[in-house]
Amino acid sequence: MKIAVVKPNKNRKLRFNAPPNIQRKLLSAPLSPALKAEHGVRAMVVKKDDTVLITKGDRKLIEGRVMRLNYEKSCVFVEGVSRQRLDGTTVYIPIKTANVMITKLNLNDKWRRKILERSGYKAKR
Repeated sequence: MKIAVVKPNKNRKLRFNAPPNIQRKLLSAPLSPALKAEHGVRAMVVKKDDTVLITKGDRKLIEGRVMRLNYEKSCVFVEGVSRQRLDGTTVYIPIKTANVMITKLNLNDKWRRKILERSGYKAKR
């Protein structure tokens, strides 16, 4: 049973002080309509090598592969979404998972395939 917290500051405190297994689950994003129909799942935890589409912000409608995840800030780093620093180095821009949509799943992980099979659909290999 979950205890609902109404105050925003307590919600943030629970989110930022959560253990790593809970922070990982907070790093989820909705699936594209095609993937929803195929797998019968509405959202999944974002993993490395997933393909995501940015749905909000100034980099809207850019699609790319997830290069890295940051659980503490709950953001992903997408290939092709980068900027140049003044010294010439290229850095990836962090994007919140609430602002992305998964368009292609990385099904190399057997645990992830089991999650999809549990929902009643067979994951394609």
